[in-house]
Amino acid sequence: MPRTVIWFSCGVTSAVAARIVVKETPDAHLVYCDPGSEHPDNMRFLHDVEEWVGKKVEILKSEKYADTWQVFEERRYLAGVKGALCTVELKKKLRQQYEDLTDIQVFGYDAGEPHRAAQFRQNNPEVNLYTPLIERYLTKEDCLALVERAGIEVPLMYKLGFNNANCIGCPKGQMGYWNKIRRVFPETFDRMAKMERELNAAICKTYAGDGKRKRVFLDELDPTAGRDDEVLPECSLLCHAVENELLTDGEE
Repeated sequence: MPRTVIWFSCGVTSAVAARIVVKETPDAHLVYCDPGSEHPDNMRFLHDVEEWVGKKVEILKSEKYADTWQVFEERRYLAGVKGALCTVELKKKLRQQYEDLTDIQVFGYDAGEPHRAAQFRQNNPEVNLYTPLIERYLTKEDCLALVERAGIEVPLMYKLGFNNANCIGCPKGQMGYWNKIRRVFPETFDRMAKMERELNAAICKTYAGDGKRKRVFLDELDPTAGRDDEVLPECSLLCHAVENELLTDGEE
C-alpha cells in the first residue's frame, strides 16, 4: 500500500489538512521541513497540532544549511523568476529525498488556491497530490477559525499581521510585506537590506513612470509603499460540516 505523507508547514491550512487526513488515514506520515529561520513560536504551534492531530511530526532539516541566511550567503542568490533557492535547498530537496513515487502527498492548498495546486501538478507530474481543503471548499479563513475553535493559538506571525507563518524575512515577499518586516522585525529588515547591496540584487519590484517594472532596494523603499492586508478569522458554514467530520468518538 502506498504511504500517505502530509507536508506540514506550521501554518493553519496544513494543520487542518493534517487533522482531516489523519482522521481518514491514521497511519499517515506527518512531516515538516524545518528551514531554520521561522519564528520560534512556530515550534510551539507544531506541538499543539501534534496533540490535536494525535500524531508526532517527523522533522526534516538540511545537513548542509543551518538556515535561509546561510543559503543566501553561500549561494549568492535571493530570489528570481524561478523562485527562491532557500525553498529549494531547505524544503524541496528534503521532500524529494523523503518521498517515494508511490506516496499520496498531502498539501494544504485551500479553496482559494486551485491555481497553485494545478501549477504544482504541472511542475511535478510524478507526485500523486491530494488537496483535502480544496475538495471541501475550505478557505484559509475557515482554517483559521477551525484552529482557533479547537483551542489552539495560531502562530504568532499571524497575530503580528502576516498572512502566513513563513520564515522571517522571506525573499519572495514584496513592498507591503517588507515594510511590515521593517516595523515588526527591524533587525531582519536591516540585515536583508545589507544582503541586497552585497549581492547587488533587489527583492521588491515596482513600476516606473514609463510602465516598465523596476527593482527597488530595501534601503530605498518608501515606508508607505505596498499593501498591508491581514487575514481575519472568519468562518463559513463549511466549517461546521468539517468539525462534525473531525469529531472522534466521545468528543462533544
